[in-house]
Amino acid sequence: MTTSCVRPGCAGRIMGTGYCDTCGHRHIEPRGTPAAPPPVVVEESPGPPTVHAVAGVGELDQHGLVVLPEVPEPDDVLLVEDPRPPTEGRRCGTDGCGMLIGVGYGGQPARATGRCPRCGTPYSFLPQLARGDLVAGHYRVLGCLARGGLGWIHLAEDTRADGHRVVLKSQIGAGGALARRTAVEERRSLTDLHHPDIVRIITYADHRPPGGTSTGYLVMDYIGGRSLQQLFDADDIERVFHGRPRLDHVLSYGCKILGALEYMHERGLLYCDMKPANVIHFGRAVKVIDLGAVRAIGDRASAYVYTATFAPPKAEIDRRGWHVDSDLYTVGMTLQALARDTEPARGLAHDSFRRLVDRATHPEPRARFRSAAEMSRQLWEVLREFRSLQFGEQLPESSTRFRATGASLDAGLGAIPALDHWTARTGERPAELDVSPPSPAEVAGALPEPVPDPADGAALVLDTFSPDAPDQVARQWPRDSRLGTPETALWLCRAYLRGGDRDAAADWLTEAETQLGERAAAHDWRIAWHRGVLHLGKGEVEPAGARFEAVYRALPGEYVPKLALGHCAEHGARTARAMRFYEAVWKRDSAHTAAAFGLARGHLAGGDRDAAVRVLDEVPATSRHHDAARVAAVRIRAGVIGGLPPTPADLADAARRLPELRLDGGAEDGESRARLVAEV
Repeated sequence: MTTSCVRPGCAGRIMGTGYCDTCGHRHIEPRGTPAAPPPVVVEESPGPPTVHAVAGVGELDQHGLVVLPEVPEPDDVLLVEDPRPPTEGRRCGTDGCGMLIGVGYGGQPARATGRCPRCGTPYSFLPQLARGDLVAGHYRVLGCLARGGLGWIHLAEDTRADGHRVVLKSQIGAGGALARRTAVEERRSLTDLHHPDIVRIITYADHRPPGGTSTGYLVMDYIGGRSLQQLFDADDIERVFHGRPRLDHVLSYGCKILGALEYMHERGLLYCDMKPANVIHFGRAVKVIDLGAVRAIGDRASAYVYTATFAPPKAEIDRRGWHVDSDLYTVGMTLQALARDTEPARGLAHDSFRRLVDRATHPEPRARFRSAAEMSRQLWEVLREFRSLQFGEQLPESSTRFRATGASLDAGLGAIPALDHWTARTGERPAELDVSPPSPAEVAGALPEPVPDPADGAALVLDTFSPDAPDQVARQWPRDSRLGTPETALWLCRAYLRGGDRDAAADWLTEAETQLGERAAAHDWRIAWHRGVLHLGKGEVEPAGARFEAVYRALPGEYVPKLALGHCAEHGARTARAMRFYEAVWKRDSAHTAAAFGLARGHLAGGDRDAAVRVLDEVPATSRHHDAARVAAVRIRAGVIGGLPPTPADLADAARRLPELRLDGGAEDGESRARLVAEV
């Protein structure tokens, strides 16, 4: 319900900020019978309150982001004493005029006022407000804070609110059509934005100086703090962060920025000018400021305002305009700039971060993230990967892209040896313990399956199909319009692959590519994933690894591509690379025992039994593979590995562990225990 302004003679309406959109005055409810208090609603607590930790300790807030260091409001606000024109000038913008104005020629300084040499429209780069001016009767100007992309930004105080500081954003040039149009758009779209990480637009005010023309100003909250550019360029940055900033600080900034942009995108707006200078860190929070470049999604008429060093190439903008993925490109460039001087990250985390930035800033728009929410999820997962590797934190969470799997991929290491382990022996010496990895085909059959895209028309019905009857679904394909989708084709690919029919699986994967279209399929991680599984099933490890690498580039925070890449590296005898992938998975979530067995094999390849056993001992008692890990530890202690027999200490440890194993259904004696005792 719209509330009308009660000020005499004003026909305006009260905005969500509580101010009138016409006269700019704060709305006060008329006196009368007080309204009944709203009913008390008991809600579940959203979680523990935010912990305000000392920067550098590394606590997380209730949203799973790093608690940022305290950045106090500066005692003195630095105002611009000598406002000058921008050194690079700007485009005229009058009725489509693109002439550059406000630049010097022949070594002469640029003029602050003048006329466009092409269309003759007058312009002025001078601030139109002076110290002490009153705007809307109660905003007293204190001076110029900075020059924005479209106008001077002034600091003022609200004389009706005990000197509450606000920012007045004016427009350059009294006659600039571009500036006027932009101001109107800002007024319409920005005053109703209410997000904790976006600066609040309080109201809109007009001001007419004596003998001059009326100019409009957006009135915004003043945020006292430092921009991320100022903070990361400051000499005291290590004092603020109690050391060098870490990658998880940058990732937390990114999640907050993306949350603000997602809010704007949902309301049909594009930010267009993300960069470190446009995010203020104050206290332990951040605010996205300077909304002067905001435009409506799909707007191809108004001029673009952006910073070239953070934006997609100009040729791309000229060709296709500005889109959601263009905003995400600027976020990627912002994160890259912030991460430049961070503390070195351990393990795979920096590689994952680099791939995230690479996807956000990919030259091909189709390869970029599709939404701020999608990019934020990957950012959040890379943050967890970083913290697990840097601090040893277990931060498990369910994948949004892959289903869970119960496969341990231990290649029989965690199983009790069969009788032929002894009967097939040809000599007196004990047989070498087989610590080879599972076969590529076994890995292909055990890797988790992708979760169907919920936007696909058949996503809801796929789980109702029997995975063992793909022929029935294939026969329905041409008759049921609901099934003619990429996800159905991918489901059939997996079903036929599970049944051993690789040719049919390949045919349905080709059909999925056709459904998506050639150009889209080339950048769809689902296609790369299924191609990788097909290659792996045929023992083609190298091409499989190339496909899984493409999935890693698209989903840098996901567990599953790293697990697949670990197996490919292990089969390619690249043990160190395999262990980096396995470590990134295992350190983050001990539910992925396939990574634990992979790490154990890697340690054994380096001759380190102790390290292999330590990893297997980390498998929790709640895991279905707990017993298999304990059996594997005993076999590693007692086995001949790499031609080397166990030491007396190894055998003593194996003997100590034997009574602790739960074998033969918990019985004290049984066939399984007897065989394992015989091996020791």
